[in-house]
Amino acid sequence: MLYRLYARSDFLQLYAIEEICFQPPFRFGRKYMQQLVNSPGAATWIAMDGDRMAGFAIVEWRRKAAGTVAYIQTIEVAPDWRGQGIGAELLRCIEGAARAAGAQTIWLHVDAENAAAIRLYQAHGYLYEARKENYYALGRAALTYSMPLKAESTGEPGNRLEG
Repeated sequence: MLYRLYARSDFLQLYAIEEICFQPPFRFGRKYMQQLVNSPGAATWIAMDGDRMAGFAIVEWRRKAAGTVAYIQTIEVAPDWRGQGIGAELLRCIEGAARAAGAQTIWLHVDAENAAAIRLYQAHGYLYEARKENYYALGRAALTYSMPLKAESTGEPGNRLEG
């Protein structure tokens, strides 16, 4: 598996995964997804198996008076590749990108019913902070998790190109 930064030519495969992973009304619209992946305050990492995209992850960051904070927009892995550690590696990639952008904290919302994603975040040190009722469509609740980001002392964070 090759992990690399997103290129504009990746969009069709990326959005095809979005369409598989999320059905309306939970799916990001095409225009919004294009805004996310093209934002200068964001990084999108993809996992490639040959010429097929297996998954992707998007992190955004914002500079605030108290410092830079990163937000995980999404981590998505196509069904054929789930359970192989791709989501965990994508998570490490976007954490590295957030560190490189100067973020001291990273946080996210996750559907309270998405047990696999919750396990992933907890296994990587994310701590539960709150529950927000009716956050998602159809009245579904979201859980908020966060984690402080410590500076890495070796290598360039977020540049993992291994298989």
